[in-house]
Amino acid sequence: MHPNIIQLGVNIDHVATIRQARYRDMPGEHEPDPVRAAHEAELGGADGITIHLREDRRHIQDRDLELLRRLVRIRLNLEMAATDEMVRIAQHAKPHTAMLVPEGRSEVTTEGGLDVAGQRDRMRDVIASLRGEGILVSAFIDADPRQVAAAAELGFDICEIHTGPYAHAFADCGGDFRREELRAALALVQDSGTAIRDAGMRFNAGHALNYHNVTQIASLEGIEELHIGHAIVSRAVYVGLKAAVREMKELLG
Repeated sequence: MHPNIIQLGVNIDHVATIRQARYRDMPGEHEPDPVRAAHEAELGGADGITIHLREDRRHIQDRDLELLRRLVRIRLNLEMAATDEMVRIAQHAKPHTAMLVPEGRSEVTTEGGLDVAGQRDRMRDVIASLRGEGILVSAFIDADPRQVAAAAELGFDICEIHTGPYAHAFADCGGDFRREELRAALALVQDSGTAIRDAGMRFNAGHALNYHNVTQIASLEGIEELHIGHAIVSRAVYVGLKAAVREMKELLG
């Protein structure tokens, strides 16, 4: 891959959030349908589709995963908790990549990275189970050298750095990179990315990225892919999903 071409994975969870707001107790209704959303994202230039099948099924449903795996013509990335149930589902569905994330029932969206270092034995078993089905395995982690080292030790293929702290610093500073705290937050992501690449893993990033703060992350050395969802789905309310994806792709250069 050319070093200046950043891949865009579009997270369509919040399309399902809108559907569930109206049709939670009507499983035969699928408006708006995440499957159609994935097609629009493909037409807009998405390089991959990301979904998070949560244990409480608050947005994406098992039906969505099944259909998306059959119909998506680009990469499908399944975000999942490292539970026995989700491992079985992933082994059956065989997404192209599975990203292990922490999961809390009370959170609106994933907050904070996975503690890979604190659960090595469990991570090792899950990685082996998923890789046995030909699935690349990714860890969603904080910009923490300890977590990067543990991910490398356990054999993850990809590390996705949690960019929430950077996004919060960007908002607090009004995007002013003369502010030390914003420069420091961006440097943490870059330093973690360098360590990830030095360990032979792919360097991805995501969480709370939007049309205002994404270009600096996309400019980091060695970064390969960004996963963005809420900002794109929000923009799509005004311009449509295909156009919203295309606009984000243009920002990635």
